Amino acid sequence: MINDARLRSAFEAGQGWDDYLEQSPQHADAWISMRQQVVLSESQQTLLSGFSRSMRVLMVSGTWCGDCVRQGPIIAEIADACPAMETRFIDRDADMSPVDLLEINAGQRVPVTVFMAEDGAAVSTFGDRTLSYYRWMAAQQLGPACPVPGAPIPSDVLSSMTQDWVDECERVQLLLRLSSRLRSKHGD
Repeated sequence: MINDARLRSAFEAGQGWDDYLEQSPQHADAWISMRQQVVLSESQQTLLSGFSRSMRVLMVSGTWCGDCVRQGPIIAEIADACPAMETRFIDRDADMSPVDLLEINAGQRVPVTVFMAEDGAAVSTFGDRTLSYYRWMAAQQLGPACPVPGAPIPSDVLSSMTQDWVDECERVQLLLRLSSRLRSKHGD
């Protein structure tokens, strides 16, 4: 079971996009470059801007991590389009990091994103890669060729990864909107 109090503390210790990248200037350009490639469609922007239930999003990552470089900028773009989302990043090695609570396949992998309700209750975790990226990796690595680490990914894969993240944000938003606990609290 995830410790909500520990997640709340990690969220409070987390940083916004700019502050997170300032702690590691040698890696910031890769994150910024990837973010410039992320495009939210008009329908994605409309969906995200219509979310009404507040949600906290904590991405446990590392500025040095290639998977984080590909996914952190997507979350940042989604957060910018979604006023209901408050997003923080925390380095996996930071004192307050909850990485030990969020193992995937018996390992402390990053990125792992934790979605929380407005009161810090854990709602969902998502990581370490999206389904679209795993499909692309499988096509590359399970066949005769393996991509060079750090090689750029095709724009259609980035677009699919972005949609995966938007879908997860929508799933969490609907979970929050339909939560009897939160509906009772908000009278809706």
